[in-house]
Amino acid sequence: MTTTRSAARTRGTSSPLGAVARYGLLIGPLLSMIDSSIVNVAVPDIATELGADLKAVQWVVSGYLLALGVSLSVTAYLAKRFGTMRVYTVSMILFVVVSAGCAIAPNIEFLIAARALQGFVGAPLVPLALSILLGKDGIGGGKIPISAALVLFLAPALGPTLGGLLIGAGGWRWIFLVNVPVGIIGLLLLVRIPKGIGAAPNSGIRFDPVGFALLAVGLTAALLGATEGTSEGWDSPISYLPLAGGLVLLVLYTFWALRHAHPAVDVQMIRHKNSASALLLQVLCSVIAFGTVFLMPIFTQSVQGYSAVETGLALLPQGIIMGVGTVVGQKLSARIPLRMLVAFGFVVLAISSVFLLFLEQDTPLWGTALMLSGRAIAIGFVTTPLLVAMLAPLPEDQLADGNTLFNITQRLGGSIGVSILGSLVAGGTTLAATIDSFHVVGWVLIGLAVVGAIVSVWLTEPAKGQVPLVSTVGE
Repeated sequence: MTTTRSAARTRGTSSPLGAVARYGLLIGPLLSMIDSSIVNVAVPDIATELGADLKAVQWVVSGYLLALGVSLSVTAYLAKRFGTMRVYTVSMILFVVVSAGCAIAPNIEFLIAARALQGFVGAPLVPLALSILLGKDGIGGGKIPISAALVLFLAPALGPTLGGLLIGAGGWRWIFLVNVPVGIIGLLLLVRIPKGIGAAPNSGIRFDPVGFALLAVGLTAALLGATEGTSEGWDSPISYLPLAGGLVLLVLYTFWALRHAHPAVDVQMIRHKNSASALLLQVLCSVIAFGTVFLMPIFTQSVQGYSAVETGLALLPQGIIMGVGTVVGQKLSARIPLRMLVAFGFVVLAISSVFLLFLEQDTPLWGTALMLSGRAIAIGFVTTPLLVAMLAPLPEDQLADGNTLFNITQRLGGSIGVSILGSLVAGGTTLAATIDSFHVVGWVLIGLAVVGAIVSVWLTEPAKGQVPLVSTVGE
């Protein structure tokens, strides 16, 4: 994980958090991040056991990401109002309980609702753990342990592999049930964290109900319209009305937030060209990344007939290589112009997406693994420099909002990618039509990657005095 601060913002390096406390604090983010992708390989099994179609099961994935994005918009307020550690602990407890609910889901409707609730209650785990580990309150030295970096970047990529192994061992319900004992261990380890850590409760903090309503309803409606577009036709009211209405609400929220003293999420940073460009590029990157991670397990299992375990093992290399790409991208971002590094990453994404144009029923798993590995290292090259470009121009009082907005953009871009690309594939009624739909997805991803490479030229280097301190240290 990359933490971006100017040299002037660097804090001391002493920390009262011991190794055990840090590892305990990371269990929450680990579970939350893994659960964003672990369901992907379980889609066929869930559809079969619960008697649901692909379009419905797709909402098990999208609902989690959408609810997580909406919840992120109130995380900062909750932490300031009720205290960081209190909100983190309650979030962890609820995440464990709701995970158990997902595991016993009797039908697809219950599972979709439980997954959405799981995403909502689990959303604070990542930002609140980071607010402590990164020294926001003067206890982490402004640096992040390597263990945290591995959790935050490898967990989503390794989710499908872990999911495949759990499904092979005990069925799809275990991908949720495993959260219960691991989460309880994390809760027990929280007692090692000293009292007084994190922001103290502040009853004077005001909530922005209008802004939150605009943001939450707008995001939900836009995603609904995007999902219904391909299956119902883009000329159908069930498609264009929610999409258009959602976009209007999001525009209204932007105007509201720019004029409101205490918005749900501060969007003032979009006035900076670099920050705005980085957000747009992150949306493109998230659509490409999350959409592919969702679709490839469907292809290997439903079209090619591979098991969940075989699919999980084929996805394993991408997680390892994404970690390598992240570290390399972090190092290169200090030596190579941002626009060049990001553009190169998108070019590699475009080249690797060409593989999708040649997918067939007999395509070997090693070929799929190779393609995903190429995409993984490219995503590592793109994400770290974009975070640098996003946060470098921001003043100290906007860093928290910048991180939150970047996280929301990343998550919701992924949710939109899953919805739109999943809808394209769901339109296939025969084996040949399904394979052809994956070829169409390939062309879409190539186009998005090319757009990303072009938009990258808008990025500029941080001005002198804004050069970020990027450090990954510790355990």
